[in-house]
Amino acid sequence: MTVTAPVRRPTAAGAAPRVTPRWWADLGGVAAGVSMLIVTALWVHHGGVQQVAAGGSGAATAIGRLTGLWASDLLLLQVLLMARIPLAERAFGQDRLSRWHRWTGFTSFWLMMAHVVLITVGYTGTDSPHVLGELWDLIRTYPGMLLATAGTLALVMVVVTSVRAARRKLRYESWHLLHLYAYAGVGLALPHQLWTGADFIGSAASTAYWWTLYAVAAGAVVAYRIGLPVWRNARHRLVVSRVVAEGPGLTSVYLTGRRLDRLPVRAGQFFQWRFLDGPGWTRGHPYSLSATPHGHELRITVKDLGDGSSRAGTLRPGTRALIEGPYGKLTGETYRGGPVTMLACGIGVTPLLALLGELRYAPGQATLIYRARSEAEVAFRDELEWFAEHRGVRVIFLFGPRADKPSWLPAPYAGHPDALRRMVPGIAASHVYLCGPEAWTGAARAAALDAGVRPAHLHTELFAW
Repeated sequence: MTVTAPVRRPTAAGAAPRVTPRWWADLGGVAAGVSMLIVTALWVHHGGVQQVAAGGSGAATAIGRLTGLWASDLLLLQVLLMARIPLAERAFGQDRLSRWHRWTGFTSFWLMMAHVVLITVGYTGTDSPHVLGELWDLIRTYPGMLLATAGTLALVMVVVTSVRAARRKLRYESWHLLHLYAYAGVGLALPHQLWTGADFIGSAASTAYWWTLYAVAAGAVVAYRIGLPVWRNARHRLVVSRVVAEGPGLTSVYLTGRRLDRLPVRAGQFFQWRFLDGPGWTRGHPYSLSATPHGHELRITVKDLGDGSSRAGTLRPGTRALIEGPYGKLTGETYRGGPVTMLACGIGVTPLLALLGELRYAPGQATLIYRARSEAEVAFRDELEWFAEHRGVRVIFLFGPRADKPSWLPAPYAGHPDALRRMVPGIAASHVYLCGPEAWTGAARAAALDAGVRPAHLHTELFAW
């Protein structure tokens, strides 16, 4: 393999990349908390506290209303977290958004279950002496309850398949398709509250607030999950230009298109990719750029993991590609020069390779620690040698089997907790970039923090779903 000029100009593929203000992340968290306070205040305004104080079935109904309000608010927040809003993506990063999405998803689900149980118990004895009979009457006679039941069942399916044990047994494509039913679940489960809920229609302020919240959530999905990808694909029209086998089970795909200099992507980011090469093209896969974007070509590198990724090796030149993104915060946005340390595990080296070509470090300031099971699994050795020779990058390979306990080091070295500081004596002053599987990244992050790296200088991306 011949390596030619992997160093690119230190900007994104298009105009100067946008820098996200640091205060935006704080503002987003405050807005979420304020939203929960507002819905609680609406419940108090409509007599919730007095009903609880009165006791009896009215107290169960009032608490059920409150859990329903919280569940609704968190469900809409979850929709916003899934909407791929570019500003939120750049402010928080995929890892943090995914954690919040998971937390809000499970929390809103259990609040919704509490809402169903408490409302049913509260109405039992008033209209019907039996809980199940009352539940059936609510579903059958109240406006929107049949839709809410269908939406609840869809959300139950999403929650069950999101449990880690279930996720491990599902292919990524199957899990992703099932996960999209969350939109249907939210769309069906919530409208009954807009039609009959006292806390929704009890005052003009309540009605305006909830309709605004719904409109913002729905508008974000339409704009950023549908509108923006359609516009970008129509504008750039990416096609496969060539496919290169990099090693056993490892394939690089090079793509060209129109006006790629205007595609706002940075080294270290990824897209959701769909290739129009036949049946199954609708299944998206997250692949990072493995070369610095430079305005006329993109490169991704795919490892055959048996989940549809093997199709990359069979792509033909001229095959259309559809993208969603770019996503991810593993970028040089906050890097202003100085020492750089990168830690990669397996295929996690690909975004770091792109970053090596973008960051403005001086010769001798960059170190790449590359974890692999064996020398045969090392990808892009020629390019790494180029960076070592022409830009003074120090490359350290760590070979060996996985350790029994979670460790970023291979088994023979796992008992050396101070290994990172020994390999990179000045790491405390470095910007550190980590990319690899979830357990490995967690262990590497902990080792970097123990070595004195500032949290603000620690950048991570997980290769997990």
